[in-house]
Amino acid sequence: MSFLIVIAALAFLMLVAYRGYSVILFAPVAALGAVLLVNPEAVAPVFSGIFMEKLVGFVKLYFPVFLLGAVFGKVIELSGFSESIVAAAIKYIGRSRANAVIVAVCALLTYGGVSLFVVVFAVYPFAAELYRQSNIPKRLMPGAIALGAFSFTMDSLPGTPQIQNIIPTTFFKTTAWAAPMLGTLGAAFIVVVGLSYLEWRRRAAAARGEGYGDSLLNEPEHVDSTHLPNPMLAIAPLILVGVANFALTKLIPQWYGDKYSVDPSVLPGVHAPLTVSIKSVVAIWAVEGALLLGILLVLATAFGRVRERFASGTKVAISGALLATLNTASEYGFGGVIAALPGFLVVGDALKSIPNPLVNAAVSVSTLAGITGSASGGMSIALAAMSDTFIKTAQEMQIPLDVLHRVVAMASGGMDTLPHNGAVITLLAVTGLTHRESYREIFAVTLIKTLAVFFVIVTFYVTGLV
Repeated sequence: MSFLIVIAALAFLMLVAYRGYSVILFAPVAALGAVLLVNPEAVAPVFSGIFMEKLVGFVKLYFPVFLLGAVFGKVIELSGFSESIVAAAIKYIGRSRANAVIVAVCALLTYGGVSLFVVVFAVYPFAAELYRQSNIPKRLMPGAIALGAFSFTMDSLPGTPQIQNIIPTTFFKTTAWAAPMLGTLGAAFIVVVGLSYLEWRRRAAAARGEGYGDSLLNEPEHVDSTHLPNPMLAIAPLILVGVANFALTKLIPQWYGDKYSVDPSVLPGVHAPLTVSIKSVVAIWAVEGALLLGILLVLATAFGRVRERFASGTKVAISGALLATLNTASEYGFGGVIAALPGFLVVGDALKSIPNPLVNAAVSVSTLAGITGSASGGMSIALAAMSDTFIKTAQEMQIPLDVLHRVVAMASGGMDTLPHNGAVITLLAVTGLTHRESYREIFAVTLIKTLAVFFVIVTFYVTGLV
């Protein structure tokens, strides 16, 4: 019975997310409903002592990353830099390679730190024009955008500033550059297999004589690229974010050491020394610093373009960052409550029956990401409940925690893009397509991402690469 309560709570959260209801509202409802069925008296204490503690802890750690990422993406958009990058990619890679162009542009933007939601809006007008001129069915476009924005640059490539690559750092005391060889090989697997699949679908459509399509929704107007910024200037902030992230990851521990304390003599209002463990925050500080430098560079080089819409644009970005943070934090709180229930012990025992810690972590994270429809949410639930077990088993088997970090990050981006995923719903809404028309390609990318996780695990055991 206790196991069924856990499954019912997860199913309820998945259902309300699929139906479009707010996770912020229904995550506590699902969690506390499960507690109510187990022990009604514990509902209020669990809400305050577990759910809210987990939610606030997540916000404390990650809200600055969400906020700076959203603002950086917005100024990149307002400055015209994103449009310039897309136009240059089309010019130099060629219109005949439409899928490769879209994947390359999405990858560049997301690896530079731009939110994947921003990437969807930025790339769509150019992608639509490219597909129209190449007479490729528009219904295939979401698959290409998903491959470029929702996959290898989100969690596979080392150093990516996306949140899915940052969350494991606080559990495993690793950095965003964990397991660079395995991450790069995993990314290559996704790109090669993903592009091969998209090209096969394109050729099959061409053989049937299927063109771009008629009577389509949300068709963008023709984009005038004659007055866009120089693409070399446009790409500079993205490069800066990547380089600064790498540099700060190395430099911050040198500046602060393992721990840093602020004495009351420095801050008289602090009645006891304020001590921070640098290892637990170095990855977060590095990403925050890199994004801040990227924002300053955009403002310094394109302030004239950004100035008029900066106030309204950043308000939208901040609202989006708040919503994204609280959505994920609510799922994190939900995971903390579920992990405390007796029924979850049944789930944990079942997962523990998988002897290999890497396979165990991959299956656990991917399953929960699929159920919640969120890579960061599913990973947060799994790590909140089972990270200590993962770490202990990995250390017993002499598996580097960097490898565990990369497997967990990639697994979070595996089955997360099921139909109820927020990014999938946004992508289809922006492109004016439906699940019936375009989800097949997105689901194929989902399967390829999941296979890549196990490809990385096998590669580690065969070669020992990290």
